[in-house]
Amino acid sequence: MIRLCSASSSRAKLLRSFGIDFIQSPIEFDEDSLNFDNPYRFVYHASKGKLESAKETFGLDIPLLTADSVISTESGVMLRKAKSLEDAREILHLISGNRIAIISCTHLKSSKYHFIDTSATHYHFNKFDDNSLEGYLESREWEGKAGACMVEGFCKSFIKEVRGLETTAMGLQVEIILPWIEG
Repeated sequence: MIRLCSASSSRAKLLRSFGIDFIQSPIEFDEDSLNFDNPYRFVYHASKGKLESAKETFGLDIPLLTADSVISTESGVMLRKAKSLEDAREILHLISGNRIAIISCTHLKSSKYHFIDTSATHYHFNKFDDNSLEGYLESREWEGKAGACMVEGFCKSFIKEVRGLETTAMGLQVEIILPWIEG
C-alpha cells in the first residue's frame, strides 16, 4: 500500500493498471513559488516540495508517492499547465509539428528508503488538425495537464515518433518505481 499524494486522475489510473494498492490523498504545494527555468530542476523541486508537504501532513506510516511533470520544447522552453483556454491554445500551437520532451520526477519515500527518479519521454508530433485541436480545447481535458498535452488522448493520433515510456509522459514512470513499491 502506498499513498499517492496527487489529485491526478492519470496517475491514479496508471497505478490501478499496474495493480498497485494505493490511497489517493492530494497534497497542496505552490509550484508557482518555484523559480527555475531548467525543466529538470523544476520537476525535481516541485515533486520534492510536494513530498515535504505530504510528510508534514501524513507522516511515513504509509510510503508516500509524489510526482511532477513539465514539457520542454526543442529550444528548451518549459511549458507548464495552461492557466486559460487561450494559454492552452498557444502552448498546443508550440507543440504542433514539433519535438518535445515530457519530463517527470517521482519521489517514493518510506521510513526505510527514499527513491527518486527523473525521466523524459521524447515526442515528435505531426501538425495538429485545427478542427481536432478546437474540439480538444472545448472539451477542457487539457486542464491540469503539463503543456496542455494528453499523449494518451488528443495528442496520440498526431505522434510521429516516440522515445521513452508512455507512463513517464502520463506523469508517473511506474515501470521504474515498481521494484521499489513491490520491495
